[in-house]
Amino acid sequence: MHALSAVIRSNQLQPHAELFALLERYRCSSFQKPIARHSRVAFEKAEQLVHECKRPLILDSGCGVGASTVQLAREFPGHFVLGIDKSAARLARHHAYREAAVSNYALVRADLIDFWRLAAQYEWQVERHYLLYPNPWPKKNALKKRFHGHPVFWDLIKLGKYFELRSNWEIYALEFESAFFHCSGTHGVLEKLTPMLPVTPFERKYQRSGHELFRVRILNSSITI
Repeated sequence: MHALSAVIRSNQLQPHAELFALLERYRCSSFQKPIARHSRVAFEKAEQLVHECKRPLILDSGCGVGASTVQLAREFPGHFVLGIDKSAARLARHHAYREAAVSNYALVRADLIDFWRLAAQYEWQVERHYLLYPNPWPKKNALKKRFHGHPVFWDLIKLGKYFELRSNWEIYALEFESAFFHCSGTHGVLEKLTPMLPVTPFERKYQRSGHELFRVRILNSSITI
């Protein structure tokens, strides 16, 4: 019997009123946090893989055990899919999700904040970018820990012609879409999601637990590939 997942509870009942002001402060400043050595090493490895593969690139950011990375690689056989996660323990469990017939992908361990900054610096051309069930940090005072409330968001929006975010907290999805529009001028589509085939173990668990699931899809008009 699989344990059920608790519904997200928050003292924030609507998109955060300070989101846009926060993003504007970030626009006018420079993020100075040093990049971790292991993230730089991982990026250099990934840079070599992407260069050697010579296929359109898909990023699966926060890939966990890599189940979604394999599924994306199967769905897009003409692309190279790079899964990124900071947890060595999660990546070590990937063996359970490998498929012999799927080889157009790789997994790397890195901090996403560091990795995105480096990818933007090196002007990576990313065709599709997936952020599947990131930690929503639902407490109202945790806005700065959400991807769209962090200085790195200005780099993130450069890394994808197409973005897809999935979450089991509607406010997170609403904030992400509105932040993207504020920073790039590109609107996204927010919709409820009922996946026939769950793309990650989290999605399967949330669906089994009766959570509402949400998807934001954005075709980034500011990027041409």
